Amino acid sequence: MDRAIYTAMTGAKSTLLQQASVGHNLSNATTDGFRAELHRLRAVPVQSPALPTRAFVVDASVANDFTPGALQATGRSLDMAINGKGWFAVQTPNGEAYTRGGHFEVDANGQLVNERGMPVLGDGGPLALPPDHRYEVAPDGTVSAVPTSGNRNAAQVVGQLKLVNPDEAQIRRSDDGYFRLASGDPADADPNVRVAGGFVESSNVNIVEQMVQMMSLARHFETQTKLLTTLDTNARTADQILSSR
Repeated sequence: MDRAIYTAMTGAKSTLLQQASVGHNLSNATTDGFRAELHRLRAVPVQSPALPTRAFVVDASVANDFTPGALQATGRSLDMAINGKGWFAVQTPNGEAYTRGGHFEVDANGQLVNERGMPVLGDGGPLALPPDHRYEVAPDGTVSAVPTSGNRNAAQVVGQLKLVNPDEAQIRRSDDGYFRLASGDPADADPNVRVAGGFVESSNVNIVEQMVQMMSLARHFETQTKLLTTLDTNARTADQILSSR
């Protein structure tokens, strides 16, 4: 009987973790460039000196859905989206990290930053943009500044975005929501990554799919808790029978 208790107990716990992940996905359904988080459960035998007669249910494969989101035109010069595979590189307090979110701004120091204030990296470090200019980005990530007054043909290249495209199997989502190489090393720039200026990439979260999954998980959790109640009732009944002899 306790074998079923192990399975139901750990299954209920892991189902709660999955519900939290689905809730996290739903809360980021409108976050630019967000990648949905995926969870899978599997049974793992309990390791002991005796035979492995019991099993835990564990959240064995936390993965990410790297399917591209839809590109939405904004017409804003500092909005950028990766067209196809690839990532923008940003500088965080914990080192270099990667994101698909391309809603950029120029901060008070003249640096190009993302919506969370992290400097966007170029080929020589954080990109600095001159004030009182209009900005354009080429498909290869080259950023140019165009004067808004005077000789508007005197555009100047201010730098090139660092665009990377590491193997998706080698990158991990960090606690801050950014992606990094599992090795901790910075990824090399990839000249084949393409950028679309005046666009942002929407989240790839499918709201209907996530809502259906949330309801399914709620039913799974209810089934597992009912099983625990039934097993507890059976155990009490067995104790009463044995004590009456």
